[in-house]
Order: sequence, then structure tokens, then C-alpha cells
Amino acid sequence: MNKLLKTLFIIILIIVFLSAFSSSYTSLSIDHIASVVAMGIDVSDSNNLRVSFQFTNASSVSESGTTEQSPSSIYTIDASSISSAINLMNSYIGKELNLSHCKLISLSEELASKGISEVIYTLINESQVRPTTNIVITRCSAKFYLEKSKPLFENLLTKYYEVFANSSHYTGYTSNATLGDFFNSLVCNACEPYAILGGINSEKKESPTSINPEKDSSSMSSESSLSGQMGTENIGLAVFKDDYLVGELNSIETLSFLATRNDVNGFLVSIPDPQNQDSYIDIYLTPYRSTSTNVKIVNGSPYISLKYYFSGRIQSMKEDSNYLSSETLTTISNYCNSYLESIFNSYLYKTSKELNSDINGFGKIAKSNFITTKDFEDYNWLEKYKDSFFDVKVETSVKSGFLLSDT
Repeated sequence: MNKLLKTLFIIILIIVFLSAFSSSYTSLSIDHIASVVAMGIDVSDSNNLRVSFQFTNASSVSESGTTEQSPSSIYTIDASSISSAINLMNSYIGKELNLSHCKLISLSEELASKGISEVIYTLINESQVRPTTNIVITRCSAKFYLEKSKPLFENLLTKYYEVFANSSHYTGYTSNATLGDFFNSLVCNACEPYAILGGINSEKKESPTSINPEKDSSSMSSESSLSGQMGTENIGLAVFKDDYLVGELNSIETLSFLATRNDVNGFLVSIPDPQNQDSYIDIYLTPYRSTSTNVKIVNGSPYISLKYYFSGRIQSMKEDSNYLSSETLTTISNYCNSYLESIFNSYLYKTSKELNSDINGFGKIAKSNFITTKDFEDYNWLEKYKDSFFDVKVETSVKSGFLLSDT
């Protein structure tokens, strides 16, 4: 009996070992997969999809602590669908594509203007694609955008794709727009989708004859005055109506979007100097209270009231400026209030009258005006948003610089 048990134990042990080691030779082996770090989707010449896959070899990064970047390669294929493109690419490279490390999906404006619901549904249905993947609408071809993406302070391209949108928290000039957010807004009856606006930074920029702070804040991707080695810019937002691209927001409009959503930690604005209308004052503003939003239905139209709260510090100083005077600071605060009210109003009416796209999700607050869900659905908020009126108030308390202040 003991001999039989020993024999049975040895057989089970052999089976376990064979199972453990045989898995290293399956198609899931690291030697048999190719990790995609980014995808680009364009319209092909035959009106199908042109899908680009970007790969990088992280193991090639120098271990000596140098800033050498890991090389990347891009392969492009025309296909009738994303799934077909993946299948064809598997056959071409002789490995199975793995999308679990894909950090960015870029879509061209041409494709986005034709509607991208099928693309979004396919990607969200792909179990390997993470909902946290950034989605970028490019003002050039999606493939060209990937080719020009060159991280300045990162060795790994994947790390750059993962963190570049975080600048939204301290500049307000872009937003951390993900595939999951886009899909949730696409199927929502109280809001609309949006995505990061991407473009190419031209290597040759003409020097402006004069510097205009207002023009600085109205720039967007491919239009900024930035020049350098980095090939891409991510400034502004792409605005959608359902799954169709209907417009773009510049940097100051994107800031307005984030401030309304309580999604920015601080930002810089330039307002006319009350002591000298020919010059500007740079003020760094931080929200000290969440934006208060109220939505009512008045005579069948949405009436949206918003109040923003900011504390500010003057960044730019002049020798003869009396920024320690309480009277001067009060005047600057009032100027700042008027400037921001004008900016926010302009942004809100652009989204409603021009774009008819509730990317801020005011419809979610408007639901409280209806007794049942069916009542809200019958009202058809996404179409009625274009009839909205806004009441915007800004309360700002500006102080002198961080170091220069009254004691």
C-alpha cells in the first residue's frame, strides 16, 4: 500500500512539473508577445482604417544612468477594422500583440470628424486595453504624431505617455482625458465626450514683433511660440457631439473647462495693470473653494449659475509698483474678477451656442429639476443645452508676491 502511494505521489509530482515548465513555451511567453506602447488611427486612402502600432525596447536603455532614450519603432497597416489590423500585424511580425501596456491612443481629426463610436467601442471591449489610456485627437496624422513624440526628460516613452497630461493640474492648458472617460461620456445622456488636443511643434518659428500675454493664453497645439527638440504639443481640448468632433478649445478655454470642473490646482493669468494699461500683471491663482454650480429650467431653457473662488499672488513685480497697498490690491482683485468672468462666459457660451456640447456635464446637475428619469430623457438635455443662459460670478482675493508682503 505504501509503495502504491509513493508511486502515485511521484506521478502527480511529475505532472505538476511538466505543467509548470511547459507554460513557458506557450504563446503567452514573453518571447512570443510584442507589447504596444501607443496606437495611432487614421483614415486610409481607401476610406478604411490605417492603424499604426508603436513598440519600444525598454531593455536597450543604458544601465549606466545616462539619458539615452529607448528606441521605438512604428508599423502601420491598412485594414477594415482595428481587430483585423491586430490580426494582420500578428501574422506580419510573427508574435502576438499585447495591448496591456498601451499608454496612448491617437486619432486624427479627419477620422474624428467622421465619427469614432465604432473605434471607441472596439477599444473598450478589448480586455487588454486599459480605460486609463490617454486619448489624443491630433491636428496632423496620428502616425506622424507618434513619430514626432520625443520625451525630453524621460528615458522611457511609456513613462512620457503616462505622465504628460498631469501638467493640467498646474497649468490648466490640457486635460487628463482617458479612453474610459470618453466612453462613459459617449453613453451618457447628460454630458458629452472630450479628448486631449495634440499637434506637432514646428522647428522653425518666426519671432513675434511684440509679446502679447492674451495671445499666449489663446494658443493651442501646433500654434504655440514654443521651439525646441520636442516634436509634439498637447495644448487644448477636442470637443465632441456624440462621437463626432465638432470643435477645439484653446489653452484659456481649456483652463475654463478645468476650473468649472474643479480639476485644476493652480494656474497663471495675465491681466491689464490698473496703474498702466499698456502692461500686464501675472497672477498665480489657486481655488480656495469648489466652484458652486446651480442649474434651473426657466421657461423651458437651462439657466446655469456658477460662482468661482480664487486666491491669488502677484508674480510679476516692478520697482515703482505699489503692490503692498490694500487699495491697489483691491483694484487688482476687481480687475481679475472682471477678466475671469469674461473668459468663463465666453467659454460657456461657446460650448452651448457654437458647439452644443455639454462637456462639463451640467446635465447631471440638471436632473434634480425632474421628478423621474423619463422626464429628464423626454426633455432631451443634450439638444436643449444650446438654449442655455449663464450667470457667472468670480470672487478673487489677490495679495502681493509670495516673498514680498506686509508683515
